[in-house]
Amino acid sequence: MSETIAIDKVLVSILQRRLKSITEEMSIAMTRTTRSPILCEAKDFVTGLYDAQGNILEQTENLPILAFSLAPVCRYIIGYYGDDIHPGDVIFHNDVFSMGNQNNDVAVYKPIFHGGTLVAWSACKGHQADIGGAVRGGYNPQATEVWQEALRIPPVKVYEKGKLRKDVWELIFANIRLDIVEEDMRAEIGSCVVGERGVLKILERYGRDVFEAHKEHLFDATERMMRQEIRSIPDGVYTGEAKAYYDGKNPGSVYTIRVKITVDDGGIHFDYTGTDAQTPGFVNGTFTSSASATILTFLQMVNPNIPHNEGMVRPIEITIPEGTLLNAAYPAATTYGNHLCPNNADAIMRALGPVIPDRVTAEWGELLCSLTTGFDPRKGGEAFVDIGFMGLKGGSGAIQGCNGYDHIGMIDASGGVLDQDYEIFEQQTPHLLLKHEYWRNSAGAGQWRGGLGVETEFLIRGDSVKLVTFGDGDVEASRGALGGMEGTLNVIKLRYPDGTWYTCTTKDLVEGVPEGTLYFQQAGGGGGWGDPRRRAEGRVLEDVRNGVVSLDKACEDYGVFIDPTTWSVDEEETRKLRAKAEGA
Repeated sequence: MSETIAIDKVLVSILQRRLKSITEEMSIAMTRTTRSPILCEAKDFVTGLYDAQGNILEQTENLPILAFSLAPVCRYIIGYYGDDIHPGDVIFHNDVFSMGNQNNDVAVYKPIFHGGTLVAWSACKGHQADIGGAVRGGYNPQATEVWQEALRIPPVKVYEKGKLRKDVWELIFANIRLDIVEEDMRAEIGSCVVGERGVLKILERYGRDVFEAHKEHLFDATERMMRQEIRSIPDGVYTGEAKAYYDGKNPGSVYTIRVKITVDDGGIHFDYTGTDAQTPGFVNGTFTSSASATILTFLQMVNPNIPHNEGMVRPIEITIPEGTLLNAAYPAATTYGNHLCPNNADAIMRALGPVIPDRVTAEWGELLCSLTTGFDPRKGGEAFVDIGFMGLKGGSGAIQGCNGYDHIGMIDASGGVLDQDYEIFEQQTPHLLLKHEYWRNSAGAGQWRGGLGVETEFLIRGDSVKLVTFGDGDVEASRGALGGMEGTLNVIKLRYPDGTWYTCTTKDLVEGVPEGTLYFQQAGGGGGWGDPRRRAEGRVLEDVRNGVVSLDKACEDYGVFIDPTTWSVDEEETRKLRAKAEGA
C-alpha cells in the first residue's frame, strides 16, 4: 500500500526531526532519573528508535560507540523471540556473545505496537556501575573468560505483556552488588516508555502507511547522501595499522590491528582480515564494539548533517574475522573491547589521512583509565564504585583550520562524555579532590595545535579500596599530522602514606590501597596538525598568556620568542628563530 502514497518531502524532513527529538527526550528522561554519576553526569548512555525489523530510525548518541551497538542487538532479539513479542514486553540484554558490545553496557528494549501490529522499538543502553563478576565495577584485568567479568544477560523479558516477572527481576539483581543499578535500570525502562509514547503520537497523527512510506524515502535519501560523501574519497584500496600494548597477562606483549579500506563507487569496505589473534587476557573486542568504533570514526570524516538512520550505514561494509583481537571468540574476556576504539581509529586515520588530509584529524590523546571501589565509612560502610572520568582521556587531535578539543572527557575517539562534577565526586566517593586542571605543554604543537590533556590528583579514602587501571596510553603518544608534533604520554601513580611511589601498569588491579594515598594522573594531549612554525604568532602568544604553552616551548616548538616582561612577541627574535629552523 505504501507504494501508492505520494511522498511529501517536507513531511519526510519533519518526521526525521521529530524522531530525533523523541530520542533527545528519552535522553533527558535518563539524565533526570538515573542516580549513578556515570549516567546522570557523564551521560555514558544512548537512546534510540528502531523500526519493526531493527533498522535505525534515529539515535541520540551521547556515547556513539554504544549507539551503533543497539541496532544489531535489536535484530538479534527479533530473531530470538520470533512471534513471541507482545505489547507491554520489556527486554534486558548485555550478552557480548549475542551482539552486545560490553558487559557493563546493559540495554532495555521495548516493542512498540500500533493497532495490534509491531511497528517499532524503543531502546536505551547505559553503562552500569556493577554487573557482577569477580570485581565490583565490572573491570577485571585478571579475567581470562567472560564469567570472571560479569553476569551474562542474553535476551530476557523482565516484563511480559505488561506484567513484571518478579522471579526474573530478582534473579538478575541478586547477582549485582549495588542497589543503584536496579534503580538505574528502572530509569532506562522509563526512557523507553517516553520513546514509545512519542512514536505512537506520530502514528496517531499520520497513520502507519504514511509513516512507513516516508520512512523508506528517508532511508533512501540518507543513503544517497552517504554515497555522495564516500564518492568524494578517491576510489582505491588503503591500508593502516595500529598497535595495542600489553594484554594484562604477558608484559611487553604487542598486538597489531590491520585494516584494508576499499572505496568503490560510493561504497566503503573496512576489512580487518590480518588483525592479530585474540589475547589470553581481557584486552579483546567484540564484533559489535569494534564495528561501532569503525562507524563512529568514519563519521568524523563526512558531512555531520547526514541523518543517523539505516540509510547512513547501508553503504558501509565491515569484515572482522572471529578469533581476532577485535572479534574474540566465546568465551573470551572482552570488557576492554570498547577501549580498543582509539587503536582502531588510529589504524583508520593512518589509512585515510594521506588521501583526505583535510578531513582526518591528528591522533587523539591515548587512553589510560582508572576505577576505584571500596567502602565508604561516612555512609556506614556502603560500597562505592567510581570510574574516574575526570582524567580518562586527554585532548583530541587537531585538524586543518581547528585546534584539537581540550580534554575530550571520557572515552576513546567518540567524544560526547561530559566531565565529572567535583562536588558529586566527593559526595559519591570518600575521596578528596586536590587538583584537576589542564596540563600545560601536553598538546602536540602544530599550525593547529592538539587539544590539551589534564592533570588530576586526589587523596584516596575509604576502606578496602581497590584501584583498577586499563588502557595503553603510556607507550605510544598520539601522532601529529602533516608535520604536526605528537602529544604526550599518560601516567597513573600512587604515593603511599609512607612516601613511596608506585607507578601503575596499564592493566592493573591494586588491592588494599591505604587511606591517605595520593592518586596522581596525567592524561595526554592530542597531536598537532601542520608545521608548528606556520602557526600564527598571535595564536602562540594567546596560548602562552593562557598557560597552554610555556615560554620555552613557544621558542622550541613554534619558533616564537615572547618577551617575559612585556608579554609580547619579539618580532626580530622570532624571525631569526623561524629562519634558522627553515635553514636547518
